[in-house]
Amino acid sequence: MIAYCEVSAFTDTPGHGNRAGVVLDAAHLTRQDMQALAAMLDAPETVFVLGHADGLARVRYFTPTQEVDFCGHATVALGLTLAQAGLWSGEALALDTLAGRIPLRLECRAGVPWRVWMQQPTPQYRPVPATLRAELADSLGIDARMIHRGLPLAAASTGLWSVFVPLLDALILDGLEPDFPRIHALSEALGVGSIYAYAPMGVNRFAARDFAPALGIPEDPVTGSSGGALMALLASQGRLPVRHERACGMIYQGHALGTPGEIEVELELTGERVTAVHVGGQATLEREGQWAPRQPSVRS
Repeated sequence: MIAYCEVSAFTDTPGHGNRAGVVLDAAHLTRQDMQALAAMLDAPETVFVLGHADGLARVRYFTPTQEVDFCGHATVALGLTLAQAGLWSGEALALDTLAGRIPLRLECRAGVPWRVWMQQPTPQYRPVPATLRAELADSLGIDARMIHRGLPLAAASTGLWSVFVPLLDALILDGLEPDFPRIHALSEALGVGSIYAYAPMGVNRFAARDFAPALGIPEDPVTGSSGGALMALLASQGRLPVRHERACGMIYQGHALGTPGEIEVELELTGERVTAVHVGGQATLEREGQWAPRQPSVRS
């Protein structure tokens, strides 16, 4: 039997944020086992720990339909689960992922684990042809005139590629009527995992919705990897206040699904270049369970 837990990340309220499966002992599971368990849990992502020693944990991430290189909310969920299980007390810890090594930092309040910060991979950016503006708008169920002209429309990644589509305000964001087959086709054509719509709520605060049917997730409730990439993209184009080569911001996501969550982002810059992306969030345990593979496995 394999023990697992379901944890909601980027919130401290059960039923809110983004649910992740967490398996702390997956050393003997095959890839097929991990995919089957991820499909059974039907969380946007499930994280599996293959080994944990000397400050390094080897992990893999699966959506209900496929393996992905990295997942922000499952990383936060894993960090808090390790801390609450007494397996991590704040010492140096990094995750070995397909997207690279992800250092974690534990923030405590009154000696109690409270928030996990992850340093995401170095951001990368790609332009999106202006000719696709109308097609992207159509896929979201809006007119192209509702796209914000003063904020970047581009692809970016801190471990998982998304196309970021800026909208004029949060009311438009809440009223989107996504065409999932078109979003799926556009995501594949652009070589990204999702189409991420965002709207300004203040100088460094944004509301967002993330559509990832290409990954088997029609709408992701709260997306840590894309949240970090969005803030890095904004800072790299001078759209965030920077002081002493640092910038910060907040992203609110999940409200359209009734599962609100909050992502905090801190950036380090050298000039206009973002050199480090730190994403932080809380998490809360939802439930625990046991799962049996259909047949004995040999890890692959």
